[in-house]
Amino acid sequence: MDIKTVGVLGCGLMGSGIAQVCAASGYKTIVREVEQGFVDKGLGRVEKFLTDGVAKGKVTQDAKDTTLGNLSGTTKFEDLKDCDLIIEAIIENVDDKAKSFAALEAVVKPHTIFCSNTSSLCITELAAKTKRPDKFAGLHFFNPVPLMKLVEVIRALTTSDETYRTVFAFAQSLGKDPITAPDKPGFIVNRLLVPYLLDAIRCYERGLGTIEDIDKGMKLGCGYPMGPFTLLDFVGLDTTYYIANIMFEEFREPAYAPPPLLKRMVLAGRLGRKSGQGFYKYDS
Repeated sequence: MDIKTVGVLGCGLMGSGIAQVCAASGYKTIVREVEQGFVDKGLGRVEKFLTDGVAKGKVTQDAKDTTLGNLSGTTKFEDLKDCDLIIEAIIENVDDKAKSFAALEAVVKPHTIFCSNTSSLCITELAAKTKRPDKFAGLHFFNPVPLMKLVEVIRALTTSDETYRTVFAFAQSLGKDPITAPDKPGFIVNRLLVPYLLDAIRCYERGLGTIEDIDKGMKLGCGYPMGPFTLLDFVGLDTTYYIANIMFEEFREPAYAPPPLLKRMVLAGRLGRKSGQGFYKYDS
């Protein structure tokens, strides 16, 4: 299947990043949000990223102009009617995603492929909410999308071989290095990463060391680019808490159970960088 036009649902941090890499790779890209203000904020984020890249010599002016020329925003599902592939990157809620897919079903062409950027929800369940379960797959990007090379491609039980091959090749065309992940909570990366992050919190609760020393130990002792608490703040404590709950619900293994401190920090609104405070404090 020849993909020429790509749609993206959601223009937040992930959605705008996905839209940027699609546009930069030569695809006509249309990103949809519920309000024009969200569209403007997301596209402004893309323009700032590219402008900073030009200033640092990492992005050419021609590349910036081409990317922005391929990219547009909308608040209407109807504007996605000619898309060959649509990537959903909205709130992690099955019902909200299902409503968005239903709205798309009414306007897109029969050949259009749906993908979800979910980091934890069941791809087979999401596919079953549509009228095209054979043309549905998971396409899980990592933050920040323009810089992170990895993409997880997830097959639902209903994903056709043609859809899988098309989605995998599409990820490669974005300059990414895709891997095939199973349709199980956490896929590959979060299945391994989340227990590590949760255990770091438990170790801190039990007095293993200070937050700073645990972070420094894992950076300098294991060569990680950032320690677990810095990473938790970057990912978002609410996001980690949400994924952990889904994994625990599925597997019922203690390693996936959110520690009490994580729950209380989320309840207190200490979500990490996005809120200005998590395990560390950040300047607004």
